[in-house]
Amino acid sequence: MYDHIGLKVKDLAASRRFYEAALAPLGHVLGSHDHSYAGIGPADAPALWLYAAKGAKSAKGPGTHLAFRASDHKAVAAFHKAGLKAGGTDNGGAGPRADYSATYYAAFLIDPDGNNVEAVCP
Repeated sequence: MYDHIGLKVKDLAASRRFYEAALAPLGHVLGSHDHSYAGIGPADAPALWLYAAKGAKSAKGPGTHLAFRASDHKAVAAFHKAGLKAGGTDNGGAGPRADYSATYYAAFLIDPDGNNVEAVCP
């Protein structure tokens, strides 16, 4: 069902240390990261993404990012269309995301509470 989850965190360094340590016994490792984010999960497939919250406004607002795995590109497009019809706000239509990977295909919506919701066919 889930492909990955993203969380806004107030202190990226502290959260990174916590999740690296807590998830290591489960076989998860630090993957892609820089000063503003860290991806943790199976080697070469981070599934928990931590994002540094910027400023008080960002830290207080909804910060969850949920990505649901889709079976194919048609399902990604259907997710986006149905979500818009049900009151979601466009945050990126169905299409390739080459900056993520050569085969990443996704669509993004903002739900009624401001959370970023994605359907992805990696």
